[in-house]
Amino acid sequence: MARFDRYMLSQLMVLFGFFSLVLVLVYWINRAVVLFDQLIADGQSATVFLEFTALSLPSVIRLALPLAAFAASVYVTNRMTTESELVVVQATGYSAFRLARPVLYFGLVVAALMSILMHFLVPMSSARLAERQADIAQNVTARLLTEGQFIEPMRGVTFYIREITPAGELQDIFLSDNRNADEQVTYTAAQAFLVRDADKTQLVMIDGLAQTLRTEDQRLFTTSFDDFAYNIDGLITANTRKGRRDSHLSTMELLRASEAVQQETGRSAARLISRAHDRFSQAILGTVAALLGFATLLVGGFSRFGVWRQIVAAIFLIVVVKAMETAGLNMARSDERLWFATYLPGVAGFFIVWCLLFAASRPYLFKRRIKDTAAP
Repeated sequence: MARFDRYMLSQLMVLFGFFSLVLVLVYWINRAVVLFDQLIADGQSATVFLEFTALSLPSVIRLALPLAAFAASVYVTNRMTTESELVVVQATGYSAFRLARPVLYFGLVVAALMSILMHFLVPMSSARLAERQADIAQNVTARLLTEGQFIEPMRGVTFYIREITPAGELQDIFLSDNRNADEQVTYTAAQAFLVRDADKTQLVMIDGLAQTLRTEDQRLFTTSFDDFAYNIDGLITANTRKGRRDSHLSTMELLRASEAVQQETGRSAARLISRAHDRFSQAILGTVAALLGFATLLVGGFSRFGVWRQIVAAIFLIVVVKAMETAGLNMARSDERLWFATYLPGVAGFFIVWCLLFAASRPYLFKRRIKDTAAP
């Protein structure tokens, strides 16, 4: 590798690491806030919260890497153009295509990282995250039994426990059920226990009072009871989905799209095959993003006014490529024979890059000719 290639590649990698860190932190914190609200509100520990945020990290990195590659390419190209480094190198005889070689190396590194994420880390972490979510959804104590707090396990239901003894006895229960618009029922009890009966979970309340408010005429009916069983299965509804999702499968399983896999995931063969090829396409787009940012800024050349117009054009082209990605993926999902449509954004992106580099290497083709207008 030539000295210029090593120099530019090192600059790209440093900025790529910086932008990746910033974007991953932004995405991760945003994701962590949502998980914190869900898990801590359900009574989960900080350890479970950290586990969930760690398992969501590969998916976050997958979103951040192409953007970081594009940002690094734009930033380095802009800086080297402003400081006339690219102008000096071009003066030695380097063409636009030759200047793009270190950016291509950089794009291949990004594509390798994206391939590892798309084919291995993201499916494994997604599958593990789904398993842990199912385990927690089936944990009645974690979802419903939180002492000293008013919780709403579902819309229209409020539940409160003053204290939970080491023996599992619930002290001072308050349960308000407002799901029925015609009447509102409130249960209070001095003690309660959770009893598992076959496939049902019963909240057995002892020494309590049931208050029913009829909303039509605002009449209140009270009933004292020594013991009362309340079915709480509706309050702790867990995800009963069986089998794996298509995002949890390996790439080879998606490409085969067997009948068993289709029944397990509930997805058609076209959707499974398109997801497999989309994983390859995502890796290619990492290279396209890097080259697109470089090639667009290179077209403008050196200017004392900066290259802000080229930066805007680069962002616009990225949006166009992403729109092609959506269109190609929708086509592939409609028919399994159209799997090649998932590579439409990659092919279009490389074609745009080639056109930009061609224009940058032949600027005289786009300059207006000035005719001599001297008087006779």
